Amino acid sequence: MTIYVDHTHLGRRRVTGIERITSELFSPHALAPVELTPVTASGTAGMMLTQTFGLPLRLSDPSAVLVCPGFPPSPLLLPFASRVIPYIHDLFLVTRPGDLNARAKLYMARPFRLAVTNYPRFLVNSLDTARKLKAFCRSNAEIVVYRPKVQNVFGVEQAVRDRPTSNHTTLRLLSIGTVEPRKNYTYAARIIRELRQNGFADATLEIVGRNGWGSDWQLLEREPGVILSGYRSADEVRQRLQEADALLCTSHEEGLGLPLLEAQYAGIPIIAPEGAVFREVLGESGVFIDPTDCVAAAKTIARIPLEDGWRTRFRELDMHNLARWNALADNDRTQVSQMIASIEQNVAGPSPDRSRRVTEPRGNTN
Repeated sequence: MTIYVDHTHLGRRRVTGIERITSELFSPHALAPVELTPVTASGTAGMMLTQTFGLPLRLSDPSAVLVCPGFPPSPLLLPFASRVIPYIHDLFLVTRPGDLNARAKLYMARPFRLAVTNYPRFLVNSLDTARKLKAFCRSNAEIVVYRPKVQNVFGVEQAVRDRPTSNHTTLRLLSIGTVEPRKNYTYAARIIRELRQNGFADATLEIVGRNGWGSDWQLLEREPGVILSGYRSADEVRQRLQEADALLCTSHEEGLGLPLLEAQYAGIPIIAPEGAVFREVLGESGVFIDPTDCVAAAKTIARIPLEDGWRTRFRELDMHNLARWNALADNDRTQVSQMIASIEQNVAGPSPDRSRRVTEPRGNTN
């Protein structure tokens, strides 16, 4: 049996969380002793052609299996659904259509809906994504959690965080991610406005991320204290993490929120909306804010630097949470290998009927 994995979206200049997850969780030997065979492409046109026609052609071999960790499976893959495993990062392609641009609606949203409503098995990045997926998928679909192990991808050094803040009216917040409606950065700007009016006159929010679609970038340019830095290299992100007082996330929806975990290597407070996925990812280490009341959110954030030894406390909380998360991620790999092995058995005969289930490691997942 040949197990192909779609790598056609890799090789782009700008590397997002989806690319990092594909490279780390679905490299040729990531699931050893199971071996994966990457399918690559050059350029956007090559990517679209390979995803649309090249991948279905490979599955004309009845012993071939395909894993799709990036883009949704092409509609032409539907006849081979029993041998295709999509990796689901989030459900916003079907739950938040208003946050999508025209290209995403045409090339991603429709194939995604087709896949989640018809395919028999899925990999997901979190328990929250699994819960949301069950509202759309087949009643007997198999869902296996495959969390990414979080590395210090930006090479941050926690020792830098011991430097005291010289100006008590300054609070340096950082956000990482494309400027688009789903990220809800206009709400973050309102929080900054409240902070600047109530004790932190020099509070700033620097947003590191390219200009996506919509009008948010133009709105944010006019907001006092908001700095739009655009896309930055890993070295430049490291510098900003080491200078920031906290990382702020205000997203309407995330399947995981990988940058929140990656930023914890900096030992800084991670501020996120009150919500199931953020509780799952951050556990006891997060600072959770009201996603609908910017005044209340600003008050929660303002209390952080007032606590004695807050930097040390958050550094310890971050390290504990990373260890917890990475232990869960290590356990997930066994479950994924077992799923792939079950497909190999099913290729030789009809697939047994199975009730819908979510496979996750035994033990505490909080």
